[in-house]
Amino acid sequence: MCPLKWHCNRFQEFHTRLALLSRVFYIDCISCQHRGELPDVSEHRKTPTIQDVALAAQVSTATVSRALSHPDRVSETTRAKVADAIHVTGYTLNLAARSLRQRTTKTILVALPDIRNGFFSSILDAIEREATARGYGVLIANLYIGAESAMQLQSYLLSNRADGLLLLDGSLDARTLQILTSEPHAIPLVVACEEIVNAGFHTVLTDNAQSADRATQHLIDLGHKRIGHLLGPESNVVAKERLKGFLAAMKRADLPVSPEWLLRGNFEMDSGFGAASRFASLSERPTAVFAANDESAIGFMSGLRRHGILCPRDISIIGYDDLDVAAHYTPALTTIRQPRQTLGRMAAETLIDMLEDGYIKRGQLRIVLNSELIVRESTSHPQADA
Repeated sequence: MCPLKWHCNRFQEFHTRLALLSRVFYIDCISCQHRGELPDVSEHRKTPTIQDVALAAQVSTATVSRALSHPDRVSETTRAKVADAIHVTGYTLNLAARSLRQRTTKTILVALPDIRNGFFSSILDAIEREATARGYGVLIANLYIGAESAMQLQSYLLSNRADGLLLLDGSLDARTLQILTSEPHAIPLVVACEEIVNAGFHTVLTDNAQSADRATQHLIDLGHKRIGHLLGPESNVVAKERLKGFLAAMKRADLPVSPEWLLRGNFEMDSGFGAASRFASLSERPTAVFAANDESAIGFMSGLRRHGILCPRDISIIGYDDLDVAAHYTPALTTIRQPRQTLGRMAAETLIDMLEDGYIKRGQLRIVLNSELIVRESTSHPQADA
């Protein structure tokens, strides 16, 4: 046998045994590293595999695969264990993602709760314009509420299809998002429109509570003393802030708030239409209503008309958002105008700045934009006998 070939074979055997030893050492020490008992050996170890994630999470590889591709098919506890294991091991869905992460796709992912909602159109337009001007493409993901959406975004981003995430939904699981934005992944993230409270993410939003206070004060200034509120979704952070502003203005004016005057809604036109029937059945009706958004306000007006209650003759109604339809509805809707173009532009600008700065985190950035009261035909003084 050629001596050189003998040495090559011995070297290959040594390299294989060393690799196996390294693998065993790495797997045995995953949990110890998580507790901080061993120094980080990430620069010297092999690329983590789905088997390593399964071992760290103490589940099967099939369960890990399901948690990543179909999170709705596993329990919340299992999803959390897999998410923690991914964080500890540094696993990515694309085995080459660690090296590929040094390259960029020049693309940002925009995730929103409901692409059908007209509120987002102006924001998306501004995001796309800002991104294009700076040489970036835009991908859009339509989400569903809950931890499954956060896991799906994690799967999407870790497979290296976008460089950063612009999130227009405050309902997603903060735990999974924090894992996504922490090392070793460190995906740049900006939250816009809605806030994920106490999560530490960069955020661009508008002054929801203050503007709801201003909307309610407009009704008070017109002379209304019985004022109702058409609510947004119960768990939505924006709806909560607008209710907070409404209650603050009513308390300051020392006006009563009857529980019956807080009408359930969910930001959709149908919910406003349905609330009109409940309103019409009240023994004592408010003379004015502040609706949590324009869509529900318009549905509410339409439903009231079916019951012979006309706006503004019988009731004043004010909305929130200033959708395009608000100025063209009959009567034209008084509303709070959100600076949606500015919000979208600044959110995209913030995310791209993070990408181009190499994702240097400089503390939490929280930008709050002022909204504007737009007075139209749907609000007036109450009737003299009201």
